Amino acid sequence: MSSFALVLLFSLIFIWYLTFSANRLDRLHHRVETSWANLDSILQRRAAIAREIAHLREIDPATNLILIAAAHQARIAGISERSEAESGLSGALKHLRDESDIPHIHPEPFKELDLLTDRLRTAIAIHQEAVRATVNRRSKLIFRLFRLAGRAPLPVTYPFEDDVL
Repeated sequence: MSSFALVLLFSLIFIWYLTFSANRLDRLHHRVETSWANLDSILQRRAAIAREIAHLREIDPATNLILIAAAHQARIAGISERSEAESGLSGALKHLRDESDIPHIHPEPFKELDLLTDRLRTAIAIHQEAVRATVNRRSKLIFRLFRLAGRAPLPVTYPFEDDVL
């Protein structure tokens, strides 16, 4: 009878451990989703500022067209095109900043863009850390063996996160 009690106790402890581990993994997945939502909102705001800059009176038509197209593409891009669209917007904004006097004529939107870029770098670092922690946890044998991740997709980072902003 004591061996039965010992097996039962071991089984209960193991089940508790699996439940605890699955809950921890679920919280990590939630952290990835939350960090992505924050990152996405910052990226959407950056695209909106780019559109505001494109409509400034001193912007020439070609620059206006490039900025509007890049901002629009960044706002509507799906997951598979997101990296290319965000990198394109970063390039357009960098080119405008380096090649024109607009930042000196209208410093307000560019100051806001600078603050947003700092927030964006922080959000990217938080998102990448959350993805790394989740992927590391999911790679452990116990998580794979007992399928503790369920049907949750493996989180990923995007190439635009490595761009120099």
